[in-house]
Amino acid sequence: MGVTIPLSEFKARITRLQAAMKKDGFDAILAYGNEAEPQYVRYLSDYWPSFETAGVIVPAEGEPMLLIGPESYTYAADRSVIPEIRLLKAFRESSEPEYPGKPLSTFNSVFDEVMGGRKITKFGVAGLPLMTIGVYNDLAASLKEYGNIEVLKADDVMARLRMIKTEPELACMREAARITKETFDFVLNNIKPGMTECQVAGLALGKMHELGAERESYPLWVLTGEGSNQAISRPRHKIIQPGDMTFLQIGARVAGYASTIGRPVIFGKATEEQKSLIAAGYAGQKIVCETLKAGVCAGDVAAAYENEMERIGYKDWLLYGPCHGNGQMEGEAPWIENGSTWILQENMSFCVDIFLGNNDKKIGLRMEDVVRVTKDGVENLTNYPREVFEL
Repeated sequence: MGVTIPLSEFKARITRLQAAMKKDGFDAILAYGNEAEPQYVRYLSDYWPSFETAGVIVPAEGEPMLLIGPESYTYAADRSVIPEIRLLKAFRESSEPEYPGKPLSTFNSVFDEVMGGRKITKFGVAGLPLMTIGVYNDLAASLKEYGNIEVLKADDVMARLRMIKTEPELACMREAARITKETFDFVLNNIKPGMTECQVAGLALGKMHELGAERESYPLWVLTGEGSNQAISRPRHKIIQPGDMTFLQIGARVAGYASTIGRPVIFGKATEEQKSLIAAGYAGQKIVCETLKAGVCAGDVAAAYENEMERIGYKDWLLYGPCHGNGQMEGEAPWIENGSTWILQENMSFCVDIFLGNNDKKIGLRMEDVVRVTKDGVENLTNYPREVFEL
């Protein structure tokens, strides 16, 4: 079966969330997610919605409940660590079937069950930026039954719980990193001019599943030549040509936990311009990894990075800060940016994500690895070689 999160940890997450809710005065929180960003739901239930959306309703006292769409009961019952599951029309798929005659729960019936007669005076949603307007309107109308209750954003309540990784989480992340590294090796050994970007992504997807990944961490991308300045993208049917610089972005997911590696490769001998750009990316990673450490102010890491990139002449190629959180999402809170005032803590995990792009030249690259913050520096979970890959 491989590494996984034990049931005891899921139960501990509910307990810790309820303690945080009481501290912040929340009577109930709905953890909401969808197929693309399931993290809030999966963190509490291990359920990953498909087509439909989902939520976990957690009262400040009492047992949580998994809320799903009308078609997913057999799937959810097979995966959820939360035994109580209710079907809501609000969480149906976007084609909006009506399900005539099918008995379904409502937000109000769910509130009555989980609250056990206790009042709702403060209600939050973790994952509020993900919520569709239809779900929001239904939820807001239901809360009006209890008085003038607002839907408050509670993403930060859960984010605080998720920032510090436990040993079971780190075990999943290390396994995801292992698979990602072996997949990257496989791609480097099999990629060649004449292939399309889509074909290269297919190589990676097939291999990572063969090695034990449950899915990719995000829609993988392979960008070659002109257009590689796209910081977020998808592979095209563009054919790799000799001499192209191609950047590969590959990440495997294990038990809900994401990994990633980003590196450029050259098909032939690298030009001096290509060598200079690659060296700049590695220099950015190096200064960040040397600065990250428990007790350091996050803004100091960003400042050290920006100062280094300015020194070597690439500051105008920057788009964002050098790190973002990593865990159940490849990109999750918190971001390390210029002006961040919070303090790094041991067992926080980040993607050291150095993106350099030039929109005039339409070229760019990304150097990316996953690290864990330690009291003395970082544990680099992916730690892929830093060299000029000439194939």
